[in-house]
Amino acid sequence: MFGLDKKDTTMLLVVAIMALCAPFILNPFPAGSAMAQFNAGYPDLMQRFVIFGIFAIGFNILFGLTGYLSFGHAAFLGVGSYSAVWMFKLLSMNVIPAILLSVAMAGLFALLIGFVSLRRSGIYFSILTLAFAQMSFNLAYSVLTPITNGETGLQLTLNDPRVLGVSQTADGSIPVTSLFGLEMRSTYEMHLGPWLFQFNAGYYLSALIMLASFYLAIRIFRSPFGMMLRAVKSNQQRMNYTGLNTRPYTLAAFVISGMYAGLAGGLMASMDPLAGAERMQWTASGEVVLMTILGGAGTLIGPVVGAGFIKYFENIFSKINDNVLHQWFAFMPDGLEDAMVFIVHPFIGKGWHLTLGILFMLVVIFLPGGLVEGGQKIAAWVRKKRKKGSDDTTTKTEPAE
Repeated sequence: MFGLDKKDTTMLLVVAIMALCAPFILNPFPAGSAMAQFNAGYPDLMQRFVIFGIFAIGFNILFGLTGYLSFGHAAFLGVGSYSAVWMFKLLSMNVIPAILLSVAMAGLFALLIGFVSLRRSGIYFSILTLAFAQMSFNLAYSVLTPITNGETGLQLTLNDPRVLGVSQTADGSIPVTSLFGLEMRSTYEMHLGPWLFQFNAGYYLSALIMLASFYLAIRIFRSPFGMMLRAVKSNQQRMNYTGLNTRPYTLAAFVISGMYAGLAGGLMASMDPLAGAERMQWTASGEVVLMTILGGAGTLIGPVVGAGFIKYFENIFSKINDNVLHQWFAFMPDGLEDAMVFIVHPFIGKGWHLTLGILFMLVVIFLPGGLVEGGQKIAAWVRKKRKKGSDDTTTKTEPAE
């Protein structure tokens, strides 16, 4: 199906079901209950899950296949966001032209940076990409303020000279982004008993684009081009000795990866038409590295898992405070309750990075293949137990000779 083998088709269908049913999957607890704070099925967070999933999928095409570690992918994310907002300001509030321009501009920017950076490999390549990203951040923050609006960020105004559309609505407000009239903020709420499920137009557009991006990544991984990138990762020097020029392949992978990042940036601006220089900081580049390694570099579904894991920690786990902890440990004696709150406090709320860092360290040490490797080991253990149980049953039922 779709030119994929059975295993890849199954994986694509699983990702599609999880993405389309996310409002149900991410809201396991009734609204208003003590555990409702762990629900993640609200539109803004679901959009972040899939958009950063696209960002991580693209980064994995470069890092997972070629082994080239870039610390500058946030630059392409920022370029995509700025391009989309300018398209909203000058042309139309339709998200399609904005997304297309984001991908194109990020691809051109990646071609320029990749052409220079890929003259080196290893740590020198990583340093070059980091330098370019920081230069881009400083240009956006201070030098190119007529284009980026500096530290305030680029945003829509009531005076935008929009060609296809109005600068302001009948009630004097700024128009909202839409897809041929369907507003990205449009949300349908479904009440099923104590549960509340929200279906957002912007999320489903992002989810469909993520599924298309995931499908394209599968085709790249399974193509001769993907095999060539794996060979580069395995032993680039030996390939050069054979007379094969590997630079066009690595440059193509870098540009494709940058276009994925631009797509993610364009979608971010489509959901919330604002672009700021902070999206180009080195911390954003480091975040996508963490997502990919945590989920499983070189795997197909790993970056998506890693992106969801980190964004969940950032938006849900960080909201746990001392009041919530006191509710959890209320069954304990007062002295013991206070002691438990004191012990757990550094790892939640503003300290969620500490918990994430510990988990990342444990994954790198014990699961070098990321969370995907952990899932594969659990599945193998379950299969082994089932096979052993069936063998024991067969042995017991054999008649005696």
